[in-house]
Amino acid sequence: MTALRTWHGGRTSPGAAMLRGSLLLAWFAVLLSARSTLARMSLHRTSASTETARGASSTSTPVAPPTLTVARLQYDGGGDWYANPSSLPNLLAAIRERTSLKVDKVEARVRLTDDKLWDYPFLHVTGHGNIKLSDEEVVRLREYLERGGFLHVSDNYGIDESFRREIKRVFPDRPLVDVPLSHPIYHIVYDFPKGLPKIHEHDGKPARGFGFFIGDRLAVFYDWQCDLGNGWEDTEVYHDPPELHEAALRMGVNLFVYAITSRPIP
Repeated sequence: MTALRTWHGGRTSPGAAMLRGSLLLAWFAVLLSARSTLARMSLHRTSASTETARGASSTSTPVAPPTLTVARLQYDGGGDWYANPSSLPNLLAAIRERTSLKVDKVEARVRLTDDKLWDYPFLHVTGHGNIKLSDEEVVRLREYLERGGFLHVSDNYGIDESFRREIKRVFPDRPLVDVPLSHPIYHIVYDFPKGLPKIHEHDGKPARGFGFFIGDRLAVFYDWQCDLGNGWEDTEVYHDPPELHEAALRMGVNLFVYAITSRPIP
């Protein structure tokens, strides 16, 4: 495994940052291993009463938790939820190579109404068109986030209006706010002192990171006017400069590591 390094506007910081990364490495190895196991297990909705109702006994064979991965959310409304097909495999490869997290090589695909939703602590949403959630899906997403799940939404140019509309149904009393630049999401593995990297132009506006907080925990992160998902794609898809592809991957590693390490321990 490579040493953890920090990122400053497209450059790896010298000396001090490398030392900082080396010192953090051992801590991450222990913490991430424990947290990843908890993250895979604690979203499950099984309870003692449920098990009793099903006739489960104390001698039942335990079921191994599913493999840790990123789950792509499949939604209705007409938007292309399946966009950027090479993005998540590339992100997962970066997570495997740069952290101690043992993640799968392939993404999962899940609907909010699937029982397997609880297997995945990290949900990813992208697309260019409309998102529409049913009333049941709104309730399930709220429950998923309140139980410690993490939602990342990538503004793939065309998703903004419908995402803001639907997330308002999930949390009608919570504002979508700018995530402060001091937040760990910008520093936990790689350092982004100026916030999100600008991957694609879109409307030419500065990239911004919005979020929803549940208590002190960032539960939803929305990269707006940035397009991290495009940045994770194979480089020949959009012919992005290598430094932008690298910046996008580094920010993605930060998102995933934060999602796993920030989860409340049951």
